[in-house]
Amino acid sequence: MSTLQSGEERAAASAMPDEEARQAALATLSRAAYSLSAADARLRGRATRQAGALSLSHARVLRMLAEEGPVSVARLAELSETTGAGVTQLVNGLSEAGYVEKAKSLQDKRSVQVQLTELGRRRHEERERLLEQVLAQALQGMSVEAIAAASGVLRALSGVYDQL
Repeated sequence: MSTLQSGEERAAASAMPDEEARQAALATLSRAAYSLSAADARLRGRATRQAGALSLSHARVLRMLAEEGPVSVARLAELSETTGAGVTQLVNGLSEAGYVEKAKSLQDKRSVQVQLTELGRRRHEERERLLEQVLAQALQGMSVEAIAAASGVLRALSGVYDQL
């Protein structure tokens, strides 16, 4: 199912008064947000059933570690916009898969440092290549401006989710 607005939806929206068109567009966006949430739930389900599958949360943690290098669990929670308890659970799963290593911090014995293993780095790079390929294919008909606008909408939606 495409999340892009159809020609009929655009035509109907353009025939409405501005406020009605805005409300219709917001309703379409709301349905698309629910659809995105459902797709994320399916991805999380696959990640629990298929060896090697990564949820977006797991992939986000791998990305943060690839970008930042070894970090504390607290810093990783901050970077990945997740709670300390949530990131601990993610790190434990990634550790069991062999993608990360945990070690006591040399500076603060109460803190746990997390870093990618070589397997984790390869898995992250593989996932990033797949994401780049799938995004390029799915969005091939969209302009740079439309993609930038979509990015802004997704960031705004993350704020909306935080308010619900």
